[in-house]
Amino acid sequence: MTKNPFDQFSKKFFEEFLSTLGEVRVNYEIPGEARQVDIWFIPSNQPTGDSRELGILARIAENPCLLEPFRKQPTAREIHSCVFKLYHLEAEIIREIKRDEDKILDSELPQLWIIATSCTDKLLNDLPATRDEAWPDGIYSVGKILRIKIVAIDRLPPTPETLCLRIMGKDLIQKQAVDEVIALPREDTKRSKILKLLSTWKISIEVNNEIDFEETELIMNLSQAYLEWEQETELRGVERGKEMGKEIGKEIGKEIGKEIGKEIERRQLLESLLSARFGEVDSQLTAIVEPILNLPTQEYTAILLQLSSLSREDLLMRFRT
Repeated sequence: MTKNPFDQFSKKFFEEFLSTLGEVRVNYEIPGEARQVDIWFIPSNQPTGDSRELGILARIAENPCLLEPFRKQPTAREIHSCVFKLYHLEAEIIREIKRDEDKILDSELPQLWIIATSCTDKLLNDLPATRDEAWPDGIYSVGKILRIKIVAIDRLPPTPETLCLRIMGKDLIQKQAVDEVIALPREDTKRSKILKLLSTWKISIEVNNEIDFEETELIMNLSQAYLEWEQETELRGVERGKEMGKEIGKEIGKEIGKEIGKEIERRQLLESLLSARFGEVDSQLTAIVEPILNLPTQEYTAILLQLSSLSREDLLMRFRT
């Protein structure tokens, strides 16, 4: 069964951008509890990436945290579930620490971040949640000792520091964020990463048999990002082709580059669709990627169109060598 495309995108997004700053555990199952945390992040003492490009997301990642993204305003029950997971995980951490006879600081315990595309004044008042003056507009604290914060994406200021969160917004907020990503210099690694993730999100929506009005709007927001990603992929292929073609002439190298770009694009498209359809491209699915890519164009296209209705077993039986 195809996973929720936004859920899949948000997890891949945080995993991509936070993995250089610490350990990202996606779908972490709380020991002894039949519940999963969307993203549990544990910062590293020696991060390998430059956190400055992440803006306030880097500030969030300075301490252990649970990240729970929502494509709409969370309901009261959904918030209850998030809080439940926070305190059960905290209890498990404290039990582990006690076994090692060490003391634990409050700063070592996880903080819950509920990241929602929007939050009404009523919801914020009912919690209650108040503006956190240490953070930009749109970020709220629930109480003083609960370690719960809420990000209302629709209330964030449109600045570079908030871009990595606004990209998960809706409607005009998301469209503006996508435009900002496209406007980044091509050498900016953040641009390439986000475009690829947005393109995968678009593809995963289109794999579904039924697309509602909201998803149609979303596809429109993501279409330009997809086109930019396609162009960037082809340009990378051209550059590789030029290098390969230095000894056989620039024009031939350019043509080789175009072909390499198309091959890269076909592979990335197929792997993205498999990931959207089955959740994970494991070793068995990886083994059938090459046989599918070697199909004639007409047969390859037919497989892509049929993918949403084919089972994992059907694919493996047909293409496993």
